[in-house]
Amino acid sequence: MTVVIDKLSNDSPPREAGPRHPEKAHRPDTDIQRKPDWIRVKAPVSKEYQITREIVRANKLHTVCEEAACPNIGECWTKRHATMMIMGDTCTRACAFCNVKTGLPAALDPEEPANVACAVKTLGLAHVVITSVDRDDLTDGGAQHFADVIRATHAESPGTSVEVLTPDFLRKDGAIEVLMAAQPEVFNHNLETVPRLYLNIRPGARYFASLRLLQRAKELMPTGFTKSGLMVGLGETREEIMQVMDDLRAAGVDFLTIGQYLQPTRKHARLDRFWSPEEFASLEIIARAKGFLMVSASPLTRSSYHADSDFAELKVARAAKT
Repeated sequence: MTVVIDKLSNDSPPREAGPRHPEKAHRPDTDIQRKPDWIRVKAPVSKEYQITREIVRANKLHTVCEEAACPNIGECWTKRHATMMIMGDTCTRACAFCNVKTGLPAALDPEEPANVACAVKTLGLAHVVITSVDRDDLTDGGAQHFADVIRATHAESPGTSVEVLTPDFLRKDGAIEVLMAAQPEVFNHNLETVPRLYLNIRPGARYFASLRLLQRAKELMPTGFTKSGLMVGLGETREEIMQVMDDLRAAGVDFLTIGQYLQPTRKHARLDRFWSPEEFASLEIIARAKGFLMVSASPLTRSSYHADSDFAELKVARAAKT
């Protein structure tokens, strides 16, 4: 299990900022493939983008849009849709695909729940996605902090639905129960890739533990929605993806997202290939046939991409089945 936790004593002197991904520093470089035309996006230059950025900064918040170098940031922030990333900007895991900084996390900010709630209200969001870094250093993995943020957001904006995208809370007994007691409208945990690739791509995670987390969330919130996401382009096969779909349906997952892996740097996991838009369309057809209420599959699909409109469609899809 690859977990990076570099703890300092309280009397230790502050350190200079180190590399963003120290665990990847000695890996051999791999070439970054040129993106096909269907991956290209416009640079964020709109006035609305700048307004969203200012609101995020004013409330001292981090966003996964920035930290993970999301290609959709220009489009989403123009619509004032920012995905809040709580519990700091530093992760205790070392996933081979992820661009979020790895290292020693800072202490939790007790004002963060209120700051998130304030930002959500200022942005006027009808639906907000709240995610986080992994916090293996915390006894509950940050579950109580998640719950505090959910409750603060609901209190400040009663009409806003909250979607959480959480870590796996691996070996954190009782964490999922604490979080779900705050009643998020959508619980999302991404499997990210197929089981065969976990050791290289998600070395700190366990495939069946993540599946069980999704299943447990549904048990605790049977009338709510559960969601998970996959990346393609890491060397998985079509048959392996279909098996993951079956596993997710067996866990009661309602909503599946599938997007293209984009290699952040030469030190990250090597991109195997780009899947075509037609291949994504085929995966969506298969997933819907397997019984998912909602499927979003495209090269630029990310967990929180169009999450507000997808949530509305998700509710309609369920109502149509009852």
